[in-house]
Amino acid sequence: MRRGQRGKLRTRERRRQAQSGTQGVTGARATPAASSSSPPPPPGATTQRKLGAKSCSTLKSPQRARATSTKPAGVSPRRSYKGAKGQTEKKQRSSQAPVSTVRSRKRPLRKTANVLVQFLMHMYKKKKPAMKAHMLKLIHKKYQNRFLEILRRASFSMEVVFGIDLKEVDPTKHSYTFVSKMALPNNGAVSRVRGFPKTGLLMHLLGVILMKGNCATEETIWEFLSKMRIYAGKRHFLFGEPKKLITQDLVKLKYLEYRQVANSDPARYEFLWGPRSYAETSKMKVLEFLAKVNHTVPSAFQSCYEEALKDEEERAQASGCSSVLPSSSHTESGADPVSVAEESVQCSK
Repeated sequence: MRRGQRGKLRTRERRRQAQSGTQGVTGARATPAASSSSPPPPPGATTQRKLGAKSCSTLKSPQRARATSTKPAGVSPRRSYKGAKGQTEKKQRSSQAPVSTVRSRKRPLRKTANVLVQFLMHMYKKKKPAMKAHMLKLIHKKYQNRFLEILRRASFSMEVVFGIDLKEVDPTKHSYTFVSKMALPNNGAVSRVRGFPKTGLLMHLLGVILMKGNCATEETIWEFLSKMRIYAGKRHFLFGEPKKLITQDLVKLKYLEYRQVANSDPARYEFLWGPRSYAETSKMKVLEFLAKVNHTVPSAFQSCYEEALKDEEERAQASGCSSVLPSSSHTESGADPVSVAEESVQCSK
């Protein structure tokens, strides 16, 4: 063959090889290689994939398609989950923050009220009135504008622990005096030895006896006192030796009656109100005391409340006075115990 013909044949052969090579490369790019470990596609899946690939290639540019294909699956849900979690944590922190803030605000007031109680007890023992000017010196300047609230806290403790009411006697000088709920000797300390007033403890005991149908067993009394961390034979830092105080001192003073339960063998004992308790207080006053301690109202103790009302009526008839019934602020079921405390403190506003 001539050289010219041979050259033409070689050129045609090269073109064929070049065309077949380009077709193989484009086919390899168009259909991704399947993994050997992946299961074979179900019938008709290949045609759907090809149609889907063609439609996607026509709608998206190669760079955009490559970007979407390389984007890891599940990124959006993770981000949304993190975002939701972060929002939940923020909500929890925001909901918890006010509670901790309120607690942190109450702590200084509680501590200041405790300091004020010590000062008031000191003035009570000296039988001198307490002046607002002197009390303000014990309160930090930051909290002096909340004096009434601090005083209410202190007076509440004075009443429920020691049985002493704080009352304002001079609104101009803001002078306060002390009124014991019962006339125990030695300024409420019972014995001549120095000690704290026992009136509050006696009011608690009278309340337990009242709630138990005007007669409470000794076991019931000590069960109640154990909740106040007062135990027989163990000296208390406020009330001294409790068993001697309850079974001897208060009995001798006729505030309590301590007797053996009828036909009990071995012998068991029970407590009742003594004649001096009936003379110096009433069932309604004791019920009001219990209600204040439990942050409720006397009418919440329904059976005892009805008995106390009947007792008040009998007292009114005996004394010929009809105005000794409890005020509505004490008897309404919706009354606020704080307002009751305010009446006993009589703080000026």
